[in-house]
Amino acid sequence: MSSRTREAGRSTAHHAPTAGSLLGASVGATPADANPAGTRSGTGTRPARAPVGVALAADRSRLPLVALFTVGALPAYLAPCIVSRVTGELQLTAAQAGVVGTVLLLASALAGIALAGRVAVIGGARLAQGGLVLLLTGFTAAGTATVGAPALLLVGCLLGGLGAGTAAAVAATGIASSPDPHRTTVLGLLATSAAASTLYLLLPRLGSVHALPFLALALTGALAFPLTLRLPATPSPNPNPTPTPTPTPTPDPTAAPHCSQRLPRRAAGLVLAGSMVLWSLAQNALWGVSGQIGQHRVGLTEQRLGLVFAVALGAGLVGVLASGVLADRAGRVVPVGLGTATIAVCVTVSADARSAAAFAGGEVLWNALYPLVFSYLIGVAAALDPTGRWTVLTGAASALGLAGGPLAGATLVAGLGCPLLAAVLGGTLLLTAVPLALVARTVEAAPAFAGRPVRLPIPTQRVPEPAVAPAP
Repeated sequence: MSSRTREAGRSTAHHAPTAGSLLGASVGATPADANPAGTRSGTGTRPARAPVGVALAADRSRLPLVALFTVGALPAYLAPCIVSRVTGELQLTAAQAGVVGTVLLLASALAGIALAGRVAVIGGARLAQGGLVLLLTGFTAAGTATVGAPALLLVGCLLGGLGAGTAAAVAATGIASSPDPHRTTVLGLLATSAAASTLYLLLPRLGSVHALPFLALALTGALAFPLTLRLPATPSPNPNPTPTPTPTPTPDPTAAPHCSQRLPRRAAGLVLAGSMVLWSLAQNALWGVSGQIGQHRVGLTEQRLGLVFAVALGAGLVGVLASGVLADRAGRVVPVGLGTATIAVCVTVSADARSAAAFAGGEVLWNALYPLVFSYLIGVAAALDPTGRWTVLTGAASALGLAGGPLAGATLVAGLGCPLLAAVLGGTLLLTAVPLALVARTVEAAPAFAGRPVRLPIPTQRVPEPAVAPAP
């Protein structure tokens, strides 16, 4: 879910981790950008450091994308808190509360699908600002909903989800088109994990009013709005530049029209997107009922449960940092395949836990691994298409899985119980590890876009149900 430089000023051609040389040297960078002054590619010479001003400018150019990434991802992180509070204060049943979470996340996913490949055409700034207005309007309305007014709550979550999905689509497209998408993804995951962890510690101390998480989301969107002014104000006249083919006297009648607009490497992309639905669904199904398991099966108090979740999200920061340290050293196959298999073990342990140690250990390690693996999956998607279409579609597929998680988890717990829940979710994750690793291996072995730089008009640069829970 890519490349990351260990130093802000190093050559993107030298550091090309999960997105490989494809994204390091050809995405959103001219040959001069990929090989700064004095650097000789292919000779083993240590890359020259870029001037400090250039490095600082690159970091500043990432801020809008990091902010939009956080705005788009945070509702999923807070979904357990939202569902728990509307169940209590607004007197909704568990099933009704699950519908609230599903509406929010499904709207976000649909926005991402609708905008795939259209961000550059419409314009990043225009889309981001419109999405943030929707988010502010929707979550403010949801926060003002009262007992007996579920329609206002649902409409607010619908609008807020659409806004969050729009912000996420702009961020995903910009990340895919940046010279260093892994670094930007890592920064976005760091910001999201830090914000969610802080809110999980802060919100319980402010009260149990259901409006608080909605207002926190709206405030995050308001803070991100000024940064969208740094995005391009106008759409690109040619958002998907391709070389003009040499005309032939006898065209091939079997050639597909408008092939330049077709998604590249569609087989690998469809396998990746389909696997991401199950990957996210299995994890969010547990995430949606983690609070119930912690309180009713393990016996944790609400405060101790909140502490477990905050520590788990803090561990997510470690996972993000580990992703940056690993970078291209481990390739893509090992972090994606082995990481997903380890997540399957953690999910199984946490879902069937009977002790606080097993529950907390599974949650913490799971949340530490989630952002690490996700960042590499984003890198794989970016490598499939540096214009960002597979990145947006993969993110939307993940959001679809997240949206179905709360209802799936509640249904499985009610019908099967925790032991079988653990077996089903763990087995599903183990099954997805195979195709995900195969796609990562395919991309790693055969980069498709190394060579021609592709530019987009955008600068460089998780979910659940009842109870208070974290987001892997």
